[in-house]
Amino acid sequence: MQRIVSEMEAHMRECGGAYPAWYAGIASRPQGRLFVDHGVRKTLDSYIVKDCGSDTLARHVEQYFLERGCKGGPGGGDNLTRYVYVYRVAAHTSESN
Repeated sequence: MQRIVSEMEAHMRECGGAYPAWYAGIASRPQGRLFVDHGVRKTLDSYIVKDCGSDTLARHVEQYFLERGCKGGPGGGDNLTRYVYVYRVAAHTSESN
């Protein structure tokens, strides 16, 4: 878990903004969740996706970021959900859970 968190935090620092400027979530199909549901622009917006290997680990990583102030909420996904993602919130993104 620590490696995934460290890599994601490094990306967030590099792109700028405190935790509340970011949205954290989990998904079984992160591309659709990011680019369709949230409206993240693939080549213009800041985001990172990590494969956690299991829904349990993905939920732990998501909770870590939520506890630090990222937007989002727990309880999504299913037992196939193994990806965690964060993206920098923008005027054109949708932060629905």
